[in-house]
Amino acid sequence: MFRRPECAVGLRERKKQRTRDALLHAALELFTTQGYERTTVDGIVEAVDVSQRTFFRYFASKEDVVFATQDMVEARFLAELRQRPSDEPPLEAMRQAAFEAWDALELSGPSSATVELHVRTFRMIESHPTLLAVHMRRCVAMEEEVASVIAGREGLDLDADPRPRVAVAAFSGTMRVTGQLWGRSGDGSLASLRALARSHLDMLGPALASGWRTPVPAPGGPGTPPPVSPLMAPGPHVTPGPLVIAGTVAAGRASGR
Repeated sequence: MFRRPECAVGLRERKKQRTRDALLHAALELFTTQGYERTTVDGIVEAVDVSQRTFFRYFASKEDVVFATQDMVEARFLAELRQRPSDEPPLEAMRQAAFEAWDALELSGPSSATVELHVRTFRMIESHPTLLAVHMRRCVAMEEEVASVIAGREGLDLDADPRPRVAVAAFSGTMRVTGQLWGRSGDGSLASLRALARSHLDMLGPALASGWRTPVPAPGGPGTPPPVSPLMAPGPHVTPGPLVIAGTVAAGRASGR
């Protein structure tokens, strides 16, 4: 019996994905245990028992491997952002796109590197000046791309209206704080990250829009709901837009441990 062509293609793609996952996992383990500079492409391919040619079929360089997970989560975030409902406020759209991107990382499960290994990787990035500089450039570029997407969703001129960049900056800063506190908590699960992100994002509107001398009720607790920031509330001119930077969150976790 001959295998159907589409089945053969599916098998080939799964095999390629397994090879890529194995290279990624081996490289990150070597980077985080013996150091980025001391790890060579030869060492990575030896650990997976493949050729250098196979490595370069999936990654252009060692640096590409370091940021492979960030690439995946950011791409997923942007895809989710572009698909959010048009009547969703900008910060809520960013929030939901972030959770969807994290879910994608969690669902990748054992087929790629663990969350704990990704955390160790970002800790390594933070301690390596060259990689940290690359990471920061990538974050700036990502924020600009997200602001552009938001402006497009809102029908705004990004160069004339500062609101998309302001919303992205506020969201990004909140996520950095979330990452730092997540890192200190001792609970490295994505569930705890998600819960902490929710609580901090719930405070973003009140922090921007209300006076601070009156205590704000805890999210979900008794009391009058806090004022809503104009960035979070839909209005006649509002469509949505979001942001999350996976690398920013993970780097924040690294700095907190």
